[in-house]
Amino acid sequence: MRTAPDTQATGLFSMWRNTRMVVLTAISASLFAALLIPFKLLPLIPGVTELRPANAIPVVCSLLFGPAAAWGAAIGNLIGDFFGGFGPGALVGAAGNFFYGLLPYRVWRAFSDEDPVPSTIRQWVLFVYSLAVASAACALVVGWGINALGFVPFQALTNIVFANNFIVSLVLAPLLLRALYGRVRVAGLRFDDLRTAAPRPRPMRYAGVVLVSIATFGGIWVGNMLALGYLVLPIESVAQVTIGVAPFVVLLLIGALLL
Repeated sequence: MRTAPDTQATGLFSMWRNTRMVVLTAISASLFAALLIPFKLLPLIPGVTELRPANAIPVVCSLLFGPAAAWGAAIGNLIGDFFGGFGPGALVGAAGNFFYGLLPYRVWRAFSDEDPVPSTIRQWVLFVYSLAVASAACALVVGWGINALGFVPFQALTNIVFANNFIVSLVLAPLLLRALYGRVRVAGLRFDDLRTAAPRPRPMRYAGVVLVSIATFGGIWVGNMLALGYLVLPIESVAQVTIGVAPFVVLLLIGALLL
C-alpha cells in the first residue's frame, strides 16, 4: 500500500509527513546508537571518535531507507555522544553523519536502478565508490568542524574518520545487505517502495555526484596539504585549514542537493 504522495523529490523534509519514514528514522537512529555506545570504551581519539563497528549501520539503512537513514545517523550519533563526552563537537558529528547516511543511496541511485546488493564487477565498483564518497563526506565535515572549534587537527581526525568509516562499511555492509535487503523488499519498506515523487533528472544527479566527489576528495587533500604546510593561502590567518576547506564544504552541500 502506498502512503500519501511525497511532494518533494529529495524526500529530506517531506518524509517527516510520512509515518513509515518517521518510524524508519527512529529504527535507524536506535540501531546506530545501540551499537555506538558500547564501543565508547575503545576511543581512537578520546572524547572525539572511537572504534566504530556501528559505522556499517548508516550505510545499510541508507541503501534500504533513503533519507530516513540520514536523519537516523545524525540523531543516533547525537545519542551516542551523550555517553562519550557531549559538547559542541557533537553537532559537527551529527552533520557529518547526516551526509554519511544520505550519500550511499543517492550515489547508487544516480547510476543504477538495480538493488544495491553488489554481485557483478560493475555493481561492486559502484558500491565501493558510494561508500568511499559517503565516508569522505563525513570525514571532511567532521574534520573541518572539529578543527575549526580548535579541538583536534584536521589531518589527524579526518584521515581516521575516513578509514574508520570506509573499512568497517566495506567489510560489514555487504553482509548485512545480503541478509536484510530481500526481507525489507518483501515487506515493502524500502524507500523505493514508499516514495511517490520521481527522482531528479539523471543529468542533474550526475552533476551532483561530480560536485560531491570534487568536494570530498578535493577537500580532504587540500585540508591535509594546508595542515601539513605544503600549501599556504595568500592570507595572514592562523585558520588556514578552516578558510581553505570551507569552499569544499559548501560545494558538498550544493552537490548533495542536486542528487
